Amino acid sequence: MMPTFITTQQLADRIQYDERYIRERLVPEVLVEGVHYLRPFGRRKLLFVWEAIEQELFRPEAARSTGIPLANGGVCRG
Repeated sequence: MMPTFITTQQLADRIQYDERYIRERLVPEVLVEGVHYLRPFGRRKLLFVWEAIEQELFRPEAARSTGIPLANGGVCRG
């Protein structure tokens, strides 16, 4: 089955978050490139994998990878 790719605007509409919040907070801190989103052709535009986002939304908090907190507010995932 092919994944469903959606834009930042479409993701914002589906999960009721602002596009800016998605770009500035979710992408660097929660979502993983190659799993939750792609940068097609190495460009700036992001395409999100809806099925992976949906799994993340329904995952219990205890099952989420916390990673190592960084001084700038980000998280280092091993």
